[in-house]
Amino acid sequence: MTWAYRSPGWLPGGNLQTIYAAKLATAQSLPDAAWQRERWPTPDGDFVDVDWVNRDLTGPRPLLVLFHGLEGSSSSHYSQSFAAQAKQRGWRMALPHFRGCSGEINLAPRAYHSGDFQEIDWMLQQCKQLHQGPLLAAGISLGGNALLRWAGEAGHAAHHMIQGAASVCAPLDLTASGQAMGQGFNRWVYTRMFLQTMKPRALEKLVQYPSLFDRDALLAAHTLYAFDDVFTAPLHGFKDTDDYWLRASAKPVLADIRVPALVLNARNDHFVPAWCLPRANEVSNCVTLWQPQTGGHVGFPAGPFPAHVDAMPCAVLDWLQTTLP
Repeated sequence: MTWAYRSPGWLPGGNLQTIYAAKLATAQSLPDAAWQRERWPTPDGDFVDVDWVNRDLTGPRPLLVLFHGLEGSSSSHYSQSFAAQAKQRGWRMALPHFRGCSGEINLAPRAYHSGDFQEIDWMLQQCKQLHQGPLLAAGISLGGNALLRWAGEAGHAAHHMIQGAASVCAPLDLTASGQAMGQGFNRWVYTRMFLQTMKPRALEKLVQYPSLFDRDALLAAHTLYAFDDVFTAPLHGFKDTDDYWLRASAKPVLADIRVPALVLNARNDHFVPAWCLPRANEVSNCVTLWQPQTGGHVGFPAGPFPAHVDAMPCAVLDWLQTTLP
């Protein structure tokens, strides 16, 4: 099974496809009341907020666990569209928020990061304990890298947890993506946008833990590299940004994945350079690569003007459905 995606002719280029999809394209979405929030206490005295669709967990219906991207949440356009598609199929869906992303500051002296596979494992374990039917997992961008990192680390044991996994626009080589995000349009538009929320959240952590990091160095950070060097890397046990990006990348463990996994990346994604995308000889035979020429970063708008963003979630869920018993 493959997906023959083509972007609308009136919407050229990866940047337009990315921004238009996030800001202007229409999407099937759920009213806020359709989400049911649940709080899980974590083993380290913190909490994770999980938003659910169709939370009745009895019976054989599949449960889709969606891991959001950098600074994402259940309000992100892709979360809404995945939830609508899952609801249409009668599936349940859970969206566990990475720490600090649910609208409330977390309690522990940590946040989240691109290679947080231990957190992915814990979240999936909670879902497995709650749900009687088959479990499927999908990750968007950062969440996709963390999910595939988990699948590679878990190896054959992943089969005991999930039926299949899918990543969408994951930065599988964090060094390549990080360098791309520090240059040109990416730096002046996307990086600036991310830092507008990442810095205030980091400063909230500094109020909780006054000696956690250097405030002046954080305020001076104008790239993700500099931010990760001050905040993300040291808070999560990495020596520095270079060490973090190297050790957290999922690309080196794609050959170790032993559960059906879809890896979807557009080749015109300015966040993830095409030259660093995995090739067939770099992944296990459990991994399916979809690399359409267009789509942007978590964009994939489709249809006539004003376009919609439901085609990609539909295609991904169609693929995940093939992994079900």
